[in-house]
Amino acid sequence: MRHVSVRILPLAPSDFDPWYPLWQGYLTFYETRINDEVSRVTFARLTGGGEPMGGFIARDGGGEAVGITHWLLHRSCWSLGNYCYLQDLFVAPTARKGGVGRALIEAVYAKAQALGCPRVYWHTHETNHTAQRLYDQVAELSGFIQYRKQF
Repeated sequence: MRHVSVRILPLAPSDFDPWYPLWQGYLTFYETRINDEVSRVTFARLTGGGEPMGGFIARDGGGEAVGITHWLLHRSCWSLGNYCYLQDLFVAPTARKGGVGRALIEAVYAKAQALGCPRVYWHTHETNHTAQRLYDQVAELSGFIQYRKQF
């Protein structure tokens, strides 16, 4: 595995232009589309400071954005503290297998610990075997199956 020199920074309002192509890459990977208005509102929520959510952007040694992750906090009936949901994680294909994904996850872990969260969790698609190899190293598989109803 090659290592990519990377800096992980909190997502800032000025990061929209580098964030957007990575966000679109994430959506494409999961074969979905979200209209531009939702993407813009999502970014504003992630960076506005008024919502219980945020994100990180990974920049390589040359300053190019090579990865993003988003997190959100929510209450739990099982804990006094909020849980932290790592909602999205995407690394540019050119930076994969270089430690960027792990660094982004670790940034979410640090943020969650600083906020007093007892748990960070996330979902991935059952076919995303590449990501699962990393996830198996940094977390434990919960064994839960997700059900949902779209409206």
